[in-house]
Amino acid sequence: MDKTFCKNLRAARLEKNMTQKQVALHLNVVESCYANWEQGRTEPNIEMLRKLSALLEVSLDDLINSQL
Repeated sequence: MDKTFCKNLRAARLEKNMTQKQVALHLNVVESCYANWEQGRTEPNIEMLRKLSALLEVSLDDLINSQL
């Protein structure tokens, strides 16, 4: 898993003042599933990437490529 994505995902979540549990609930996944995305153990599928982008109000490009 790309470290940039993991860092950006965490930064975007914190910017929204959300916990991992809150994000997981919004996405209908278990908290450990979401935590694994932030830690780079697993990757979200494209559907989840779209949902993350919308929930965290950040573009997919920014989430994947830039430094938030």
